[in-house]
Amino acid sequence: MLDKSIPYFNIVMHRKPDIAIPHYSIPEGYSIVNFSKGDENSWVEIETSVGEFDSISDSLEYFENNYLSFPEEVERRTIFIHSKHGEKVGTCTSWWNYTGIRRDLALEWIAVKPEYQGLGLGKVLVYEGIKRMIDIEGNRDIFLHTQTWSYRAVGIYLKAGFEFLKTGTFSRYDNDYEKAIPYIKEKLKI
Repeated sequence: MLDKSIPYFNIVMHRKPDIAIPHYSIPEGYSIVNFSKGDENSWVEIETSVGEFDSISDSLEYFENNYLSFPEEVERRTIFIHSKHGEKVGTCTSWWNYTGIRRDLALEWIAVKPEYQGLGLGKVLVYEGIKRMIDIEGNRDIFLHTQTWSYRAVGIYLKAGFEFLKTGTFSRYDNDYEKAIPYIKEKLKI
C-alpha cells in the first residue's frame, strides 16, 4: 500500500546498462504469466487495491488509453504473478516513454495486492521486469518513476541497481529529488 501519511513528491530513478540483475526466486506455488486479452481487469484491480487510482474506472481508462492501443506490446511487456489459487496478485510493465524525440525505457506500475505484500513478490516483479526489458530492448538505460508514498518499493529498486536521478528526468515526470530525499532517507534509514 502507498503510505499517504507523508507528503507526495516525485522520484525519478535510473538504471545503467551492464549492472548485474539480482535474482529473486518466486515463492513456491506462485508463477509469472504474460498479459492476455481481458487481463486489463486484473491490472485495474491490482493497481486500485494499492491506492494508485481512486476508482476502477480511472484505472481502466488509464490502461486503455496508454496500453491497449499496442496489443502485441502489452502482451509481451506486462506480466502478472499468479497466486497459488490462480489469482493475479502482482503486476509490472516493461514499457517506454518519450522525452522529446528520445525513446526511454521504463519499468512501470509495479504493484502487489496488499494481502500479498511482504512475500518477496515485488522483488520478483522488478527482477523479471528488468530481465524482460533487456530481452526485448537490449541492455540499455532504464528509467523508473515513483513517489515518496512508495518508499518501501524504493528500497527494492535500489537493490536492483536503480539510482536516484538528482537532476533531470524522463518523459513528462517532475523530479522532486531535493524535496523527496529527506523522507526516503528517514523511512529507509539510508
